[in-house]
Amino acid sequence: MIAAGFSLIDQTKMITAASELARNTLRYGGGGEAHMLKLWQGMRQGVSLTFIDHGPGIEDMAKALTDGYTTGGGMGLGLSGAKRLADEFDIVSAPGEGTTVKISKWKPF
Repeated sequence: MIAAGFSLIDQTKMITAASELARNTLRYGGGGEAHMLKLWQGMRQGVSLTFIDHGPGIEDMAKALTDGYTTGGGMGLGLSGAKRLADEFDIVSAPGEGTTVKISKWKPF
């Protein structure tokens, strides 16, 4: 992110979101994968982070994305916080199949 010219604030936002999502992947998904890609869209540059697990999945997505909701005794701000910190947030989950979360941050012009 430094090489792409992101501000310290945007770097901190993505690192915080990544930390929350990595923790969820380990804690609730039993481990998984993390991928980082540099993005280009015309003149825009960005970074995309994707977290994939094959854990139990999320049964109630609306609840899972609500501030304060937790199944593990934490503060319940992981998914909702990551969503707020990223420019783009996409989550796909199916009970018994796992969860994939992708976040992206674009560098302002």
